[in-house]
Amino acid sequence: MRFLADESVDQPIVNSLRDKDYLVEYITELSPGISDEEVLALAKEKDAILITGDKDFGNLIFRLGKLSAGVILYRLAGLSNNEKAALVLKVVENYTEELVESFTVISIDHIRIKNLPQ
Repeated sequence: MRFLADESVDQPIVNSLRDKDYLVEYITELSPGISDEEVLALAKEKDAILITGDKDFGNLIFRLGKLSAGVILYRLAGLSNNEKAALVLKVVENYTEELVESFTVISIDHIRIKNLPQ
């Protein structure tokens, strides 16, 4: 499973996934400053699940019909970066198959997984 981490993603999240041998490319390292549309196109090109803290990607996918291999949006205000990393890693490990072609929202008290439009 491949991931593309948006610039909004905290470095500890990228590190925790990489430490568990997940393939994670990071926009901050690849192409900082590119638009959300370009990020989504790159994730699609790489067949990677996008990880982001930016809720604008929901609009791009559900309202504008942009295609994606999957999106993980985390909404974890109030948690430390290490706590966020642990929670995102736990979701990736526990919901691996469900994440593909889904829009997943991780909040402090629940996880919502919705199939993406085809």
